[in-house]
Amino acid sequence: MKLEDIKKTFDFLFAESGKVIVGQNAMMKQIVVAMLADSHALLEGYPGVAKTLAVRTMSELLDLKFSRIQHTPDLMPSDITGTYIIEETSAGKRNFKFQPGPIFANIVLADEINRATPKTQSALLEAMQEKQVTVGTNTFKLDEPFFVLATQNPIEQEGTYQLPEAQADRFLLKIKVDYPTFDEELEIVNRFTEAKKDVKLKKVLNTDALLYLQNMTKQIPIANDIKKYAVEVVTSSRKKSDLIEYGASPRASLGLVLASKAKALIEGRKYVSKADINEMALPILRHRIILSFEAERQGLHMDDVIKKLLR
Repeated sequence: MKLEDIKKTFDFLFAESGKVIVGQNAMMKQIVVAMLADSHALLEGYPGVAKTLAVRTMSELLDLKFSRIQHTPDLMPSDITGTYIIEETSAGKRNFKFQPGPIFANIVLADEINRATPKTQSALLEAMQEKQVTVGTNTFKLDEPFFVLATQNPIEQEGTYQLPEAQADRFLLKIKVDYPTFDEELEIVNRFTEAKKDVKLKKVLNTDALLYLQNMTKQIPIANDIKKYAVEVVTSSRKKSDLIEYGASPRASLGLVLASKAKALIEGRKYVSKADINEMALPILRHRIILSFEAERQGLHMDDVIKKLLR
């Protein structure tokens, strides 16, 4: 598959998603980046900015099995992974049969992940890292490709449990979803308050094509000086003790290079540029560093500090 053909495919994918989602181009692109890097993404945004709709639309366009887990404080780990049920055979015998949970899908939408208790959140950990689920003494492999796309709301902190650092680190990207512009919001109002038109989305990619593109992503060349620059950005987060309490792990360096390769592939380029590293550094680092008291006292946000690192 030629790079220009791949670019046309992604352009068509974003054009199709535009039939359902108005604006939010950066969010859609970053979701695809996470998928090409064979990883997971955390979407943070206010209610009603199309986070859930974006994930559902993406699963339709890629023809992948989709499941949604609505996280609540009383959600149990077995509600995610599945459980054993007693099954009676025709001979009157009883035996245990495993009933798979919603984690057994290609795209899992973990809606409002910070509403579930830490015990339930950790049920996703093994699935995200090892692509398998252990129930009792048995381990079940998950189908490939497998992505967890989680959403969280930045404003409601009552009845929520902050994601542990170790689990936040499992997400390749933390995608900030902003409000639409005035014109986009007007288009949303026009589109969804008139007689409903049935939108038929075309399937753009399938499982085999996606696995092929994941392999292609790793093969995008990156110059040594750009690779060094990416690692310098991440390691500098551990040295800036005046603004950052805890810096990013080596997982951030891996993620930054892979995400930049994925961005280059989407744009039909056979090289990674410094601009790719600068753009992907924000979603890669914003959930991996902890700001110092001094940075908070100065009223600096996570993205402000990352931009200082890039400078």
